[in-house]
Order: sequence, then C-alpha cells, then structure tokens
Amino acid sequence: MLKRRHFLRGLFFGLPLVLQKIPNHTLVCVFLRGGADTLNMLVPFGDDNYYSLRPTLAIPQKNSSDSIIKLNDFYGFHPKMSSLYPAFAEGRFAAVQAVGSDNTTGSHFEAQDQMEHGEAQGKSIGGGWLGRHLRSFPQTQLHSLSAIAIGSVLPESLRGAPTAMALESLAEINLKTPSENPNAASAALAKLYGSEVGVLGMQGKETLDLVKRVRKLQEKEYRPENKAEYSKSKFSRGLREVARLIKAQVGLQVACIDLGGWDTHFFQGSSNGLQAGPILTLAEGLATFDQDLKNYRTNVTTLVFTEFGRRIYENSSLGTDHGRGFTFFALGEGIQGGKIHGSWPGLEEEEREDLLGPGGLKVKIDYRSVLGEVLTKVMGNPDIEKVFPGFPYNPIGLVK
Repeated sequence: MLKRRHFLRGLFFGLPLVLQKIPNHTLVCVFLRGGADTLNMLVPFGDDNYYSLRPTLAIPQKNSSDSIIKLNDFYGFHPKMSSLYPAFAEGRFAAVQAVGSDNTTGSHFEAQDQMEHGEAQGKSIGGGWLGRHLRSFPQTQLHSLSAIAIGSVLPESLRGAPTAMALESLAEINLKTPSENPNAASAALAKLYGSEVGVLGMQGKETLDLVKRVRKLQEKEYRPENKAEYSKSKFSRGLREVARLIKAQVGLQVACIDLGGWDTHFFQGSSNGLQAGPILTLAEGLATFDQDLKNYRTNVTTLVFTEFGRRIYENSSLGTDHGRGFTFFALGEGIQGGKIHGSWPGLEEEEREDLLGPGGLKVKIDYRSVLGEVLTKVMGNPDIEKVFPGFPYNPIGLVK
C-alpha cells in the first residue's frame, strides 16, 4: 500500500517537498557561454596599450554615442552597457577585474565544466558548486522551487542539489498526475491532509499552499512593475520568469540562466558589430530585471561571469581568440557597487598570461574567491569548505 509520505513526494515533480522555512534571498547566476571578451565591456582606456593592441576593436574615447561610458579615470563601460550605468552610479553594480580559473586547456567545454563544478584543474568534486551550496542547508528548508534553471537542461552547477529543475516558463509547473487533472489532485491532498497534525500534515499543507500560489501566477497575466519593459529576447523572457517567481515569494534561492554568442573569433566589432549584440541583450535584460524588482532588491543578488576571457590583442580575422582572465560583474543592494574590485594586471608583454599562448589577461583572483564571498556573506552558507573543499577562501571586499 502506498504510504502518504511517498504519495505526497511523488505528486509534485517527483521531489521531496518540505517547506518549514522559505528563504528570503535569491541568487541569480548568469553564465556568458563562449568566453566573453570583457576587455571590451569594462574598457581599460587608461592603458594606452589597449588601443595599440586593438586598432580596429578598441572602444573609442571620443564624445559620441559610440564612445566609452567613463566610470573613473581608467575604466569605462561599452556604450551598449549604458542602461547599467545608473546601477553603478547608485552603488549597486560592481566589477571584479582579472578573475579566472587555473584551466589551461583553452577548451570551452572543459573550462565551463571545471567552473560549474567549482574545481581546480585536474581535480574532481562530486556535483556542482550550487548543488553543494544547497546541500549545506537542512533539506527541510528546501523544496521543488528552491533552485531552477531557465532552459531545457539543468546546468552542471546545480548537479547534486537536493531539489532543482529546468524550465522555460511557469506554464510548465503543475502537479503531475495520471489523470492530468491537477485540480482533482489538489482537492484530494487537501482532504487527505486538511486535518492532520504533525510534521507530515504541515508539509502537506505547505505543499498545497505552494501549488495554489503557482497556479494563481499561471492564471494571472504578469505585469512588470516600475515601468519595466522586457525585450523579446530569450534572455529577457527568462529573467522575466525569474522576477515573477521572486515576487511570488515561493522560496526561490537560486536561478541560473545562460546567454551565449560570445565566441568572437571573427569580425568581433567595436562599439557596434557582432559582440555589441550580446552586450546590449545582457545590459538591457539586467537593467529591466533590476527595475522590475525595485521593491525586492534587498533580497536579490545577480552574478555575471564567463568561462575565460579573450586575448588582449585582435587577431588577423578582426576578432579575439581564447584568453584567460575576465571581468566578473555583480548586481545587488548587498554589493559594494560603484567601484572596480581587484587590481589591473597590465597589458605589457611581460604582464600577460602565456599559458594558452601569448596575450591572455593574467588571472589575479580565483573565481572561487568571488563565489565563496557571495555564498558566505549574502546567501548565509554555513560551511564554505564543503562547497569548495581544499580551496583557501579569501574575501575580496565585493560584498558589504
């Protein structure tokens, strides 16, 4: 005979459902797949070598719509990132310079896999770094909507999580029953657990409450707040779904979303062109997301990173090849924004990283230091050693 506990667990996505405590902070991880050229996103215009090494790709300093957006006397944003400048000026958006891993393969797959697992090169750790983070907490604090990935595939970073799912939109969320009648299933659960006391009864009632809230979201057209208008890009539509879940207060702790199109070996462009498209998509999507969640900003932190940066000089095809260090971006009320963290490695020949051949930006901050600080100080991780075992975690001052 099927026990009540097993029946309850099997109904909703086949995952354990225990909702004793709903977390109040959401970490949004944006992965720029393809190796983004962040040297043309956070432009080191104060280093003259930048212009001599990139005669056709460098972002100009002249006063026009195509020139850099100056942040200080050394750095500026790509002009397509203008929508994120207000967040920087208000102290909520920051960058960390010269971040990377010790991966020397130059392989997109291997570098992404290593980073998503939170490993050092040649080391193997079970599951993904976000999966281990979520496992640091009692499972009674997690449920089926604690971790999601926007898309059709669960990213490696969420592997091993107690609960995680991949979805394109909220329309995919429903009670899974043989009769395909979620209303009847909800009614049956309500009758079964409506008067029961104890832990199981509480879990059943909380599960029903979650199902009801999700159903209300599905039935009601979502209207962004604060005059926010999401674009029709897949990336913006995904962020819109994340914002919807955050506002619904269903206990979302982690959301992952990808943005591709960064492998610019050929005809990369400068202020306009091939790379400018993804930069605009990223910036406008994040700015709209931030505007929509104006009343929820204290409970949301967004991280933006890639598997590796590009070479510091342009190639013969007017593009950039695989490099090393990159710029890590962070958005949130708890972030020490309005500044560039980390030190500039320099572009002189003797300052470059040559593990992948000459010309990569030197890595000065291990990516796990950035992630570790956010998990510890923002997400309240109780034991970062379990997330990045053996790594000597050192905060860099990104979080307030």
